[in-house]
Amino acid sequence: MSAGSDVLIIGGGIVGCACAYELAKRGASVTLLEYGKAGMQATNAAAGMLTPLGEHDAPNAIVRAGMEALRAYPRDVAALEERAGFSLELIQDGLLKVAFNDDQAQTLQRRSAWQRELGAPVEWLNGAMCRELEPRLSERVIGGVLSPQEAWVSNQLITLALQRVAEQLGARVIEGAPVTRFTRARGRISGAEAGGQTHAADTIVLAAGARAGQLAARMGLGEYVPVFPVRGQMVALGGMTTPIRHAISGLHGYLVPRANGLVFVGATVERVGFRRRTTNAGVRAMRALAEALVPQLAAAQQHFEWAGLRPGTPDEMPIVGPIGGSNVVAATGHYRNGILLGPITGRWIAAGICEGDWRGVPAEFSPARFAAGG
Repeated sequence: MSAGSDVLIIGGGIVGCACAYELAKRGASVTLLEYGKAGMQATNAAAGMLTPLGEHDAPNAIVRAGMEALRAYPRDVAALEERAGFSLELIQDGLLKVAFNDDQAQTLQRRSAWQRELGAPVEWLNGAMCRELEPRLSERVIGGVLSPQEAWVSNQLITLALQRVAEQLGARVIEGAPVTRFTRARGRISGAEAGGQTHAADTIVLAAGARAGQLAARMGLGEYVPVFPVRGQMVALGGMTTPIRHAISGLHGYLVPRANGLVFVGATVERVGFRRRTTNAGVRAMRALAEALVPQLAAAQQHFEWAGLRPGTPDEMPIVGPIGGSNVVAATGHYRNGILLGPITGRWIAAGICEGDWRGVPAEFSPARFAAGG
């Protein structure tokens, strides 16, 4: 049996690693269990977009939390880069959301009105202005909204930095350690067994992404954590001078230019259970999306394709906070906003566990909303 910790984190994606980092900063003893390799599940499958304004028709809790997270991201990245010693490839060149017809244009303009009220300096551009900004953009684009504050980061590198700095601060990160069962004492979860060892802790943080719902059910807390997998397929294109400078969103997908010269294209949204594999149809759809947005990409080489399982929830909001009267804390359900909300979720969890202060977490994210009568 291993020595006990103040906090046991289950799940080593960006959210779990951010929780470990923030808890260790506050002096808590932390053990993190990851059933595979840290950062290599849904986190690895993301494009790294930091785009809180997204596709919402009105401001809501996730938009406001995302804007708060985006404002803090440069500071978060700078602090991690200083400790980790490598660049996290934060690129703040903005997002261009484009329209191919009048209905799409009206939707973008309607959304931009409330986005400006939130303080986002979004700007409507006609088709010609869009192509001045991105000369290789399709001639079919009739207009778009430039959102200059939105950004992207290397999802792999920021998660690696969170893990490494957490370990520098004393956290134990154990990879290849799937949880086989939970232990109980005095009516509470007292720890978890993984790799033939029992890891005891005062508090359990459930940050297991798409598998969080399964684990919560094994704890007897499943009603609070109705998380399910949503597959997203992506492709990486290259073999040419990067044809775009901004991230581009349109036609229910996006293009993201990465620091290594590749363009990431994503992503499908599929309810197919835990089947984490690419399909010919999904890859073709991503290639067609890329060509429709930037025709030059039809000639790009396909360097690789991949798929990940996002943690979805019934209302597409994260589940963050204490679960009922238990000693289990949820940090999951971030769906398509895990990279954006990962660092701020770590701060929320650490403040709640170490200081008893859960005020930072939007009430809409509480696990209690799914409980009977909640």
